[in-house]
Amino acid sequence: MVKLIATDMDGTLLNSAHEISEENIKAIQYAQSKGVTVAIATGRAFYEANTPVKPTGLKVPFICLNGAEVRDEDFNIIYTSKLNNEQIKRITNILKQHDLYYQVYTSARIYTEDKEKDLQIYIDIAEKMGHTPDVEKIRRSIQKRIDNGSLKEVQSYDEIYERDGEIVLKFLAFSSDLDKIDAAKEALASYNSLAVSSSSRGNIEITHNDAQKGIALQAICEQLNITMDEVMAIGDNLNDVSMLERAKYSFAMSNGAEEVKQVAKFIAGDNEESGVGRAIMQVMNGEIE
Repeated sequence: MVKLIATDMDGTLLNSAHEISEENIKAIQYAQSKGVTVAIATGRAFYEANTPVKPTGLKVPFICLNGAEVRDEDFNIIYTSKLNNEQIKRITNILKQHDLYYQVYTSARIYTEDKEKDLQIYIDIAEKMGHTPDVEKIRRSIQKRIDNGSLKEVQSYDEIYERDGEIVLKFLAFSSDLDKIDAAKEALASYNSLAVSSSSRGNIEITHNDAQKGIALQAICEQLNITMDEVMAIGDNLNDVSMLERAKYSFAMSNGAEEVKQVAKFIAGDNEESGVGRAIMQVMNGEIE
């Protein structure tokens, strides 16, 4: 019997409007009513992961930044895995060598050195997904994040690395040049202390090796005194693989990457068609064993 469900957000629980559908909400509520813990497992920082969850009224634990931070249902931080100075230096050197733009995620906010580059990145992402990007809407969204403090533009990232009380948890690099992405990934992967993954084809997510969704999911299992045989995990991209490999009931979204579908035992529907909610109900109703 499933006692814990972990779902990715972008491309999985969320639709293209970055909203959780009513069908997904009801399925989560049904699982929770049967005593199942439902957790969000995302590459997003908490301050952005909670944005689409808050209007739903759902209370869930969060695995954020691919496992670099874990929060309970009351948003209390119960675990963090930071990048140290040596790792930061290695990461930044490789990203600069491959001429990749990147953002820095800390315990306080996301930092960018150029919000216009951020704009181009989101345009590229939308185009790769087959959407026609609304440039002004994207620009307003970036400005809103700056206004509410979740995103901050700085002259140089160097100023944040030694800041007291603020720890670096993740780097997110982007490029439309996939050869650069692949070359940088290969260079980064040579360091065993780093976890290197992606949430889309044109990016690289870099955290401490201890910061992986699967590791964080196992930690939650230990707290709940359950095994991975009682876990359902759902995702769509490479940063979900570590939890799909561990969970007995592993689902890849039909809109997900082919590599992820090869790892998962089952295929869920499309994120635009409430694939998460339907998969949850299949498991809860005993249609999948």
